[in-house]
Amino acid sequence: MLYRSLRPLAAATAGALALGLAAALPSGAEAAPAAPVTAAPVTTAAPATSAAPTSTPARRRDGWTPRRAQFAGTATTTDLAVPMSDGVTLRADLVRPTRADGSVVRRPLPTIVTITAYNKTVIAGGGGLAGPTADYLVRRGYNQLYVDARGTGASEGVWKAFSRREAVDGKQVLAWARRQSWSNGRFGMAGPSYMGINQIFTAAQRPKGLKAIFPQVPAADVYRDVVASGGQIDVGFIPLWLGLVTGTGLIPPAYGLEEPEHGFAWLLGGLQTATTFTVPLMADAILGGDAAYDGEFYRTRSPIEVIDRVDVPTFLVSGEFDLFQRGTPLLFERLRKNGVPTRIITGPWDHLEGSSGAEVGDAGYGSLSELQLRWFDRYVKGREDARLLKDVKPFTYYEQGTGRWVRRGQYVARDLSATTFRLSGDAAAGGRTGGLVRNDARARNGRAVVPAVPVSGLCTRSASQWTAGVLNAAWADNPCLQDNQVNDQLGVVFETTPMKRTLRLQGPLNARLYTSTPAGDGMLSVAVEDVAPNGRVTRLTGGWQTLAHRTLDRSRTRRLDGEVIQPYHPFTESAKRRVPSGAVVPVDVEVFPTGAAIRKGHRLRLSIQAFDVPHLLSTVPDLPSHLVPLTVHTSKRYPSRLVVPTR
Repeated sequence: MLYRSLRPLAAATAGALALGLAAALPSGAEAAPAAPVTAAPVTTAAPATSAAPTSTPARRRDGWTPRRAQFAGTATTTDLAVPMSDGVTLRADLVRPTRADGSVVRRPLPTIVTITAYNKTVIAGGGGLAGPTADYLVRRGYNQLYVDARGTGASEGVWKAFSRREAVDGKQVLAWARRQSWSNGRFGMAGPSYMGINQIFTAAQRPKGLKAIFPQVPAADVYRDVVASGGQIDVGFIPLWLGLVTGTGLIPPAYGLEEPEHGFAWLLGGLQTATTFTVPLMADAILGGDAAYDGEFYRTRSPIEVIDRVDVPTFLVSGEFDLFQRGTPLLFERLRKNGVPTRIITGPWDHLEGSSGAEVGDAGYGSLSELQLRWFDRYVKGREDARLLKDVKPFTYYEQGTGRWVRRGQYVARDLSATTFRLSGDAAAGGRTGGLVRNDARARNGRAVVPAVPVSGLCTRSASQWTAGVLNAAWADNPCLQDNQVNDQLGVVFETTPMKRTLRLQGPLNARLYTSTPAGDGMLSVAVEDVAPNGRVTRLTGGWQTLAHRTLDRSRTRRLDGEVIQPYHPFTESAKRRVPSGAVVPVDVEVFPTGAAIRKGHRLRLSIQAFDVPHLLSTVPDLPSHLVPLTVHTSKRYPSRLVVPTR
């Protein structure tokens, strides 16, 4: 009875999710149909189709041509039972090619594996957080296996995102698949967001038969990338994410009535997840408990901690306005350093856009599906492609301001140099603008009082970025996403004179701001912006830092030409130090990486505020001290500055 009583709630949840995903689906995409409530496993055939790539590519820069589909359609077998070594059963859907007469191709084929926390039934239709559909690869001779992660979707167990047990599950899923009659023992992995992160943890286990991975928008360091940027707690994305996993996990699995013992285990696991993981974790962070600080919990769940064990060819997709804008390039850099064949495309995308991959073709290498086909054909099927690593350059990024795609061999390339802009003179909220000057001798003494305005950030691109791009998907023409002028009035700004020639910047940035406060703490929220001659302000990137977490780990801090471009703060409780009354302290604000050109006649601007809503919120114990204005000082004694890698 309890199982049956959940079905109306599940229907409402599925409807809400469908509406949310529909906003993020590329034009022409369709949501997946609801799973049939019949005994598992069930095989259903999709109609034969001439499925096109998931995006229309820009004119290709190379001579490679994607091969045609060799099969007419696909068929899906749902809710296959995948037993784990501890007795928990995961559930998987298998998509296989079909011939023109509708018969399923049963000979062993290479298999692309995707492990998701967002319910395999919900993501099957592709688009948004689901990434591309399986049809393109399956009709070209691959199987696709979608697996619900432990404690999510139709799988049993308790969800503890990216735990060590979940990484072991990934290896055991591939071991199980290798024993199936439809598998030839060769695997690739694909998928965005959670599915991308899972690929890295699975690959680090070095499972037999895994030949290549294709993670879109994965994290590297979950604490610094998204959970607590600068030391405050993310309340924009994390609650949405936890709600998405919990909500999709409320949809009763199709096998529940026919396999009551597994249906009950699924229900029990879902209840335990909510009561022992998601709710307690968020509450502990907001209340200033252990979850508010970096430590073993986040280290275990950070792909950067295991990336040195990944030895299979890896193709990454990242976004300049993605949740993991900071982290994905660091994964690329480490893999390249270790000699792993690796490529990355970084576009002007938020999390939903980077997950869908609909605009990857704009980089000039083909659509996302075509790139996956080329990557997996080379490394999973073993087909010859001598030009692949020559045609697709190691690091390709979109340059804001010009709209061109730049191709380089490294993330922080040797042709970059550190350019320093000193803050100069006084600045005031809603009024006087301070200066940014390259010549120290021209910097004027001054100070700027940064008001604590708890709505700062609402009318800015940051609000959309840190809700995963939902605002952009719902209202792309929102003026707040196009022009930062209104939001800048709520803080202080410093800017250059009009550029005499184009300034090109790329990589991570650092704002060292000498700051004082009577309250002992507070947050500096900064934005690096492009001011056009007509006054329009375009936010290029941002950074955040609480004053009490200003301690630097110098051994892990990155420098260019002797200047800090990527500070590393411990964010531990023991490293936290309040600002003494009357003291002026240097605070290094890590500004997340970008690629942009400030064109001739435009100005480079640094905007400083004390809040970034709805992105970040201080913990309850710290909130009173974060409601007090901050003062930024600039003088020879207090040389506040912005350091930018330029070429």
